[in-house]
Amino acid sequence: MFIAAQTRKLNVVIVSPALASTNNGNWQTAKRYSNMLSKNFSVRILQEWDGAQTDAVLIALHARRSYQSIKAWHAARGSKGLVVVLTGTDLYRDIKQDPQAQQSLHWAARLVVLQGAGLAELPATLRDKAQVLFQSTTTRQTLPKTKRRVRAVMVGHLRTEKSPQTFFEAAVLLAKHKDIELCHIGGEHDLALAQQAQQTAVHYPNYQFLGARSHEQTRRYIQRSHVLVHASVMEGGAHVIMEAVCSGVPVLASRIAGNIGMLGEDYAGFFTVGDSHDLASLLLKFRNEPAFVAQLQAQCAARATLFEPAHECSGLITIVQNLLP
Repeated sequence: MFIAAQTRKLNVVIVSPALASTNNGNWQTAKRYSNMLSKNFSVRILQEWDGAQTDAVLIALHARRSYQSIKAWHAARGSKGLVVVLTGTDLYRDIKQDPQAQQSLHWAARLVVLQGAGLAELPATLRDKAQVLFQSTTTRQTLPKTKRRVRAVMVGHLRTEKSPQTFFEAAVLLAKHKDIELCHIGGEHDLALAQQAQQTAVHYPNYQFLGARSHEQTRRYIQRSHVLVHASVMEGGAHVIMEAVCSGVPVLASRIAGNIGMLGEDYAGFFTVGDSHDLASLLLKFRNEPAFVAQLQAQCAARATLFEPAHECSGLITIVQNLLP
């Protein structure tokens, strides 16, 4: 009697500087990649590669922070099977000044950027091995929203890269407008910024600091908000932007390359990075002009197809398959 041998799945290891406890963008990407690849491959997520000889492909999130794993893989295997996914701090800071991040780019067999504008940040000699892979999220219906005020939500841990001060200052500028509510979700990663958030909440009741929330709680809060504010000074391709867009919630975002790559060059909801007056003016325009709201909704709806899970899944599987022997 002939018994067919079961085909063994090839091993893929994902190295992420952040694991589940941090609930940040790196972890969300790692978890999503693992789910997408698990049907075809045996996948595990580590903070640092353990040197397993059975691994066929390593996907490293972050050129600088995953450098030790990238270095160890290259020492054992060369560039074969090595993928480096570039974050915002990689693209817009580290690869311009950090030797380890720069070395990671050269060692990789494939570079991945998370939005179209990211390619322009790479050295011209490396762009041939780079490709854009938009992140994805599930589509959700908007939830009922209060009609008594405009609720603007910012989702971002208290870190300087997220520029929470811009949101704090906008709350001060809008203090007399009781029908505009600014809510902030994020972990207290920086003590000084956490103190500013708490003080702003005490002195300006139109600002609420909600602290860290689970991913599901955050998504539902976005669904119940009228508009998302994304004030970052540096971003590779923000999860929270696509989560808002795919929930029918328009976005007001800082005009930085990472946000332009997500929303498009002609998006009407950009404000000058770090400019709280510009943000406050856009929030007033959002409250006062239904045509402006409709324009943002239409532009976001047109971008939503970029963030469909099927597109990311097929692109990711293709990247891995092309690196296999």
